[in-house]
Amino acid sequence: KDENLSKEKQQEYIAILDQKSQRLKILIEDLFEASKAASGNMELITEEIDVVALMKQTLGELEEKINRSNLQFKINMPEEKVICNLDGRRTYRIFENLIGNALKYSAPYSRVYIDIQAGEEVSIIFKNMSAYEMNFTAEEITERFKRGDESRHTEGSGLGLAIAKSLTELQDGRLEIFIDGDLFKVIVKFKGII
Repeated sequence: KDENLSKEKQQEYIAILDQKSQRLKILIEDLFEASKAASGNMELITEEIDVVALMKQTLGELEEKINRSNLQFKINMPEEKVICNLDGRRTYRIFENLIGNALKYSAPYSRVYIDIQAGEEVSIIFKNMSAYEMNFTAEEITERFKRGDESRHTEGSGLGLAIAKSLTELQDGRLEIFIDGDLFKVIVKFKGII
């Protein structure tokens, strides 16, 4: 509002305002989706989905971010299709959130593992080494807005895991989190169609 500011300073402040407004927009969208998912007030369009193909699609769409990171992704998936009765859009969001978390919170130059194990129950396993001390429990981390104190400066709404958990449970699946020292492991389980 100061009319005596230089053009450069004005541009700098405008850029900051733009960045903050974009962050607020993402937070509002995430909060809206988290609320709908947690309340069960979300329409699902379920069909037979190939989980392997959906994971490849998610990785493909995040390829630029993955390549820009200093992380090495190790993917282990079956060659054949792995079919589950799921909502493709919602399941994509689960995968996107969990890969996004790995990109944001993994220790630099470490590996991120993604495994798909097929059977009567299909398990999609995400593992990474945290860059931050995990001073919370597996139960606490799926609470809305909960993040470790060390990671407060990173982007994100703190809703990613809460949304992923709600979307998984909405589709009769389970999302389990395991913390062992700096190892962070998430297992998403859905009933398979054999």
